[in-house]
Amino acid sequence: MKLPARGESPVLPEGYRIRSVRAEEWRQVRELRLVALRDPVARLAFLETYEEAAARPDGFWQERAENAAEGVWERRQFVVENGAGEWVGTVTVLVEEAGTRDFFGGNVERRQAHLVGVFLRDGHRGKGVGEAMFAVAVGWARQAGVERVRLFVNEGNGRAEAFYRRVGFEASGVSVEGDEGRELEYVLRPA
Repeated sequence: MKLPARGESPVLPEGYRIRSVRAEEWRQVRELRLVALRDPVARLAFLETYEEAAARPDGFWQERAENAAEGVWERRQFVVENGAGEWVGTVTVLVEEAGTRDFFGGNVERRQAHLVGVFLRDGHRGKGVGEAMFAVAVGWARQAGVERVRLFVNEGNGRAEAFYRRVGFEASGVSVEGDEGRELEYVLRPA
């Protein structure tokens, strides 16, 4: 399933909702991040450990939520809620400006969006929820006027790589060395 073309709405399975986080929801942001860091492939998917994240003070989480909340234009965190209001997935979109350095120290050549912190709880995968979540994130990035949408995936994280390919991302040929092996850049093919 590819992402919807520009202007098309994502198809979201019944009972789910996707929205931006709100600044006051820092406790939920923290809780979902800690769940994500306990995923079996977390060491390949995230650049921090459960222990590191759990030790961070409340102020860190408050700032994190505030800096990616509804109304912020440099970055936006989206969450997926199930029918009971439980947060079951998340993705954060970072807008990278041309001429700046990215997280890995590389030069950003054009205004682009970088998708990070991608997670969907077991039991919600394979239903179209992840595809809808990505469609919302990419739609927001396009509205922000980016020229390109990218993400990085560890070469050993086949589950994530297969999903990214399925929704229209392809390897760019760029890679960086990470703590757990090479991180491969994937870019969204033009619509």
